Amino acid sequence: MKLQMKTDQELINSYIAGYESSLEELIRRHKSKVYTSIYLLVKDSYLAEDIFQDAFIKVINTLKAGKYNEEGKFLPWVIRIAHNLVIDHFRKEKRTPLVTNNDGFDIFDVIKFHDESMEDRIIRTQTHQDLKTLIRLLPDEQKEVLIMRHYGELSFKDISEITDVSINTALGRMRYALNNLRKMIITKELSLKNHNQ
Repeated sequence: MKLQMKTDQELINSYIAGYESSLEELIRRHKSKVYTSIYLLVKDSYLAEDIFQDAFIKVINTLKAGKYNEEGKFLPWVIRIAHNLVIDHFRKEKRTPLVTNNDGFDIFDVIKFHDESMEDRIIRTQTHQDLKTLIRLLPDEQKEVLIMRHYGELSFKDISEITDVSINTALGRMRYALNNLRKMIITKELSLKNHNQ
C-alpha cells in the first residue's frame, strides 16, 4: 500500500515499527497546517521554523517512547504541542502572542470557514483584503479561537485546553467573533450603499 493512501494512524504504526519514510509522509501531509498555525501566532518565519522543528522533535520522541495515544487526532495533537511551545517561548520573552498577520501573508490561503452561509455572504460582498482587515479588528482572544477552529481544525475541547478556558468560553468567543464579523460586514455594506447613492 502506498504511503499516501495510509491513514495517519497506519503511518504512525508503521513508523513505530521502524519505517522512517512513514514519518516523512506524516510531516509532508501536515507541514503547511502546523507551520502556518505557528506562524500566525509568532509572525516571524525563522522563529516559526524553529518551533515547527521543536514540535516534530517532541512528536518523534513521544512516538518512539510509545506514549502516543491520540488515535485519529494526529493533527490537533501536533498543533497543541506546537501551540504550547509558542506559549513557552513567549513566557521566556515575557510577551503575549498576538494572532495577527504581516503584510504579504494571506490568511485566506489557510483559513477555511465551516460556516457556509457566512462564507457565501462574504464571497458575494467582500474582497479577501477587506475581510482580512476586518479580522484584524477582532479582539485577540476571538481572533485566536477563529484561527484555531477554522485553520487548525481543532475541536472546541482542544481549544479550551490550549487557551486554558472552559469549552463554553471558547464557544462564546467563536460566536462573538462571527457575530462581530457579520456586524462589521453589514456596517461596511451600508456605508458603501450610502456612498454609492
